Amino acid sequence: MNNITELSPWLALTHHQRDIASEHMRDWFASDATRFSRLSLQVDEILLDYSRNRINEKTIPLLKELAQTVDLPQKMAALFAGLPINTTEKRPALHTALRDKSQTPIFVNGTNIAPIIQETMAKMRHFVGKIHSHELRGSTGKPFTDIVNIGIGGSYIGPEMCSHALKDYTVANLKLHFISSVDSVPLNELLQRINPETTLFIISSKSFTTIETLTNTQTALNWMNTCLGSGVLPHHFVAVTAAADKALALGIPNEHIFPLWDWVGGRYSIWSAIGLPLMLLIGGDHFAQFLDGAYQMDCHFKSAPFEKNMPILLAMLGIWYMNFFGSKVQAIIPYAHRLSHFIPYLQQVEMESNGKRNKLNGADLDYLTSSVIFGEEGCKGQHAYHQLLHQGPHLIPVDFLLVGETINTHREHQDILLASALSQAQALMRGKTYAEAYEELIHSHTPAEATLLAPHRMIPGNRPSNILFLDRVSPKNLGALIALYEHKIFVQGIIWDINSFDQWGVELGKQLLPHILHSVQGHSNNEGLDSATCGLIKHFKKIQGD
Repeated sequence: MNNITELSPWLALTHHQRDIASEHMRDWFASDATRFSRLSLQVDEILLDYSRNRINEKTIPLLKELAQTVDLPQKMAALFAGLPINTTEKRPALHTALRDKSQTPIFVNGTNIAPIIQETMAKMRHFVGKIHSHELRGSTGKPFTDIVNIGIGGSYIGPEMCSHALKDYTVANLKLHFISSVDSVPLNELLQRINPETTLFIISSKSFTTIETLTNTQTALNWMNTCLGSGVLPHHFVAVTAAADKALALGIPNEHIFPLWDWVGGRYSIWSAIGLPLMLLIGGDHFAQFLDGAYQMDCHFKSAPFEKNMPILLAMLGIWYMNFFGSKVQAIIPYAHRLSHFIPYLQQVEMESNGKRNKLNGADLDYLTSSVIFGEEGCKGQHAYHQLLHQGPHLIPVDFLLVGETINTHREHQDILLASALSQAQALMRGKTYAEAYEELIHSHTPAEATLLAPHRMIPGNRPSNILFLDRVSPKNLGALIALYEHKIFVQGIIWDINSFDQWGVELGKQLLPHILHSVQGHSNNEGLDSATCGLIKHFKKIQGD
């Protein structure tokens, strides 16, 4: 493919941005009462309002032309067909197959994976049923009350986010706990609170070699052996891994090992057995609804025209601000406590996917990819970083996540929550002019004081935001929301001509860790280490008394 910045749609978008850069959204709204109805879209129970964007009737057609020029339809077909779109690892990216209700035959290395997926799902349901019915118990015969998921990255962030979001759909009296950091503090604190006789540990590790996960596992196992004696492992530990042989070698029985596959990336794995903690919490039927919601979004993504395609619209709007307005940051702001963990989830799935510096052919990029994602739960952020959004020097597009109905909440609270979100979106769009600020001040200040203070109260506005409005945070809607952002990220990767499914930057730290760890532990010299690393190791040993 030619350099994207030399394509005619890219050049046309560059000129278009210059043409409308000085125009203000508040004027567009004032002159067009149909702007919301024209620039909003609903897919089942998710409404996207993208009317508060710096776009006019020419913008979306130009963005659509850019997507077509880079053969997006063909790339989408390749994703769903299981072609090796992860080019650096020569693998497909088949997270969509995990929720494919039609069970489309897809062959990987000559094997149809659809039956394998269904077998794994049936094994998960059977296991969950035995836990819920108390048929499966701990080594002393007591039913399980606590589930501890030990994992990191996608083996941790996704299950924790979804379990928090769908807590209101709990069907079993089980408490879920998530351990990720190798810092011993959270694990030790947890072990002091739980009963070893009624605790089940899920070891989630694709390779079963991740040092943080294995270290935490060994600490937990030592604690269990101390409390209950040897022989507890087969009763209290299960594994989710692509390396079943390693889990078997640890002593976990085959019936407690759930498979993963190299054609599913960690950050896209919540639909697989990595979702076992979630299924234990909400049950197999709700988990099926979770998959159904994602499948419905997949179908919409595959079939809807670009100008009415929710993931493609979100993707192209992100590109519009990053590559034509120079924005480097995006805020994700859920006005719903149940979605508060969605921010770190998106930080991983977006920045690990599209935080790249090379095109598919290896050449260096000369344009931006991937926003820096940050955010905080709604009203909390209003009294913190929202000041930067309104008056800071940076253009920071915002995705507001709103929820219509919630379980076990007071209507008055929900009304205030919605009004808070809409007021922030309106303030970002409208801003406050110097004249408006002066008019407010002149009633309580002298003209000189009002003149001095008005610039400080002036807010430029014209700052873009999307509103994603869920009817409710249900299993189906959460599945659809996650799939929506997965596809948005994929589309942006296609436009930028990068591989969204590898993460070699993550791998480098893993490669360097063993040698540094050996030096820290005194098992090797510091050969090959820089002076700063050696100095800090020496300082650490001094503190430790070595």
